[in-house]
Amino acid sequence: MEHNQPEKVPYSLSSLNVEQATREWLEKRGVTIREIAELVLFLQQSYFPNLTIEECEASVDKVLMKREVQNALLTGVQLDILAEQRQLISPLQEMIENDEGLYGVDEILAFAIVNVYGSIGFTNYGYVDKLKPGVLGRLNDKSLGPIHTFFDDIVGAIAAAASSRIAHGRRLDQEQQADSSDMELPEDDETK
Repeated sequence: MEHNQPEKVPYSLSSLNVEQATREWLEKRGVTIREIAELVLFLQQSYFPNLTIEECEASVDKVLMKREVQNALLTGVQLDILAEQRQLISPLQEMIENDEGLYGVDEILAFAIVNVYGSIGFTNYGYVDKLKPGVLGRLNDKSLGPIHTFFDDIVGAIAAAASSRIAHGRRLDQEQQADSSDMELPEDDETK
């Protein structure tokens, strides 16, 4: 007796679809690119006084194109939503619902994002995670209703990664300018 099983289709997922879903869930959870860019500006403006909000937004956009970032955001958002729906097993439900201090998996997930642009991201992330400026203060406010145990850390990590990206890029620009200055040949007085 033969069983006609459907032919297994190979797994395929469009990177563009993943990025689009990431951006949609960022918006659905109430965060704009501009709000993340404001965190980036907060982190980098004292180092680069001429940094613009547009440069920060562009850096956030580049960070959001990374699959590692997309994976972390989608995973974290899903866990927060399941906690809101009370669909997690106990005691995980209570830990995530209350953003328990000893529960650090939310930060571990954020580290996957922070690490994309080097170790400077860890210090940037720790700084904004402690201060909770701007949008992070709103996301961390438990009285507003939605659970953002993972999402607030992910948003902070995206800002930290975008900030690190800027710091590395600006440093490279400075080094290239210095190298091009060194390459200019001094004029020889005897040839005049």
